[in-house]
Amino acid sequence: MTKNETKVAVVTGAASGIGRATVTTLLNQEFQVAAIDVDTDGLKSLSSSLQGNEDRCDTYITDVASREQCHSTVSEIFEKNGRIDVFANIAGIARSEHMTEVSESSWEEMIGVNLSGVFWCSQAVIPFLIESGGSLINVASCSGLMGQAYTVAYSATKGGVIAMTKSLAMEYVKTGIRINAIAPGSVQTQLIDNYSIPEDVNMDLIKPYMGFRGMAEPEEISNVISFLVSDDARRIHGAVITVDGGLTAG
Repeated sequence: MTKNETKVAVVTGAASGIGRATVTTLLNQEFQVAAIDVDTDGLKSLSSSLQGNEDRCDTYITDVASREQCHSTVSEIFEKNGRIDVFANIAGIARSEHMTEVSESSWEEMIGVNLSGVFWCSQAVIPFLIESGGSLINVASCSGLMGQAYTVAYSATKGGVIAMTKSLAMEYVKTGIRINAIAPGSVQTQLIDNYSIPEDVNMDLIKPYMGFRGMAEPEEISNVISFLVSDDARRIHGAVITVDGGLTAG
């Protein structure tokens, strides 16, 4: 296996939303991209939309909640390309529920995708990123930085991602790898389109985190990811970058 001179980026949650936008953004930055998702149809749709860039984007059907699948997919990507320079942990799920009504299966799914998925993927890829002097980006949420009613499970996972990012940054501070997190506010994605809240919520508890500047487009988040993995951001390590229109400023 000869080492590819083209930089390789891996994106989880690539079939839709921020992940899909990030695939396109990094392709435009001349990366070879490996797109990971559990959504087979979504990955097929992504591939058909690439308009001539299909040969620079490989897709991998992977459940990030599975340690074995994360490790095997990351190893497969490295074996094919000979390097991994960027890894973006974007896969995530969200739902709004009364805390007392969260089922065990709902809690475990949220933890599995949003928190364990970031951990297992990071565990698998960090040795390769150290080798390349690469960049790890974890997509958290402003929900991990502020209290939000009716999203206790989701907020717990995103707060965990933020703490994980900072701890990873310290553990690997003496290597060449850079590890950062992004904490978006609301983003206009399929996740939001399918999002619902319980009918009997107190809207006074929800209004404080609705923000004043509307929702971001996925490309606005992927552009920040593109910056963080570039050489222009080489001094940024262990940071949590909020992209929320000022929501967490107050």
